[in-house]
Amino acid sequence: MKVISIFNQKGGVGKTTTNINLCSYLAMKGYKVLAIDIDPQGNTTSGLGFDKNAIEKSIYDVLNDENVAIKDVIKECELVKNFYLAPSNLELAGAEVELIGMSDRETILKRKIKELENEFDFIFIDCPPSLGFLTINALCSSNSVLIPIQSEFYALEGVGQLVNTIQLVKKSLNKNLEVEGVILTMFDNRTKLSTGVATEVNKYFKDKLFKTTIPRNIRLAEAPSFGLPIMLYDDKCKGAECYQKLTDEFLNRQGVNNIE
Repeated sequence: MKVISIFNQKGGVGKTTTNINLCSYLAMKGYKVLAIDIDPQGNTTSGLGFDKNAIEKSIYDVLNDENVAIKDVIKECELVKNFYLAPSNLELAGAEVELIGMSDRETILKRKIKELENEFDFIFIDCPPSLGFLTINALCSSNSVLIPIQSEFYALEGVGQLVNTIQLVKKSLNKNLEVEGVILTMFDNRTKLSTGVATEVNKYFKDKLFKTTIPRNIRLAEAPSFGLPIMLYDDKCKGAECYQKLTDEFLNRQGVNNIE
């Protein structure tokens, strides 16, 4: 079982889109996948068709109540076989303040995920766009970090801070944490800006940069409003093709084959 955080401290870079669609394609290929939504905005939750306001127990309860196991909140994504979700809602926004006095609060999620040993092939954690209690819990729980980077100038300004954050967590809280890879999102190979950003990111991350890029694509943007991954909304669009290629590249890096 491999646990991967999808993290960038900048918002709007495609974390949730990547989480939903990479998980969906992995599940379609036969892997048992869990997405943990640890963002109070709950975009992964709503993007998979769940009503955040109707959820009785969420990842908030897992973090806040020792008697609530993560198994108690996991829901099956009925539209995609092998795909499961630990949902989020706005209650999670108060978790950082409520748990401030708890001992070992940075490793609550790690301890809860251990209860799932060998039940899933991959667990992906959708992190909020900030470095607080929730993100630290995700990074402490993970084997690696998947980093979506928007193909725009300001994205480059945050790369150093992003890497420093990961290194700090690795040094003090999770010595086994590694960078799984970097994905360029909202990419347009017709513009000098996108190709320039790709060149700079490649210099920085080298072989950690995925060859597959994710384009700006209206169908990708529309799919969450229907509660569907792109493979069920429009599997022929450019965005779907790229996430399918990204999934294949991801699996190649794991040294495993499709098990459809």
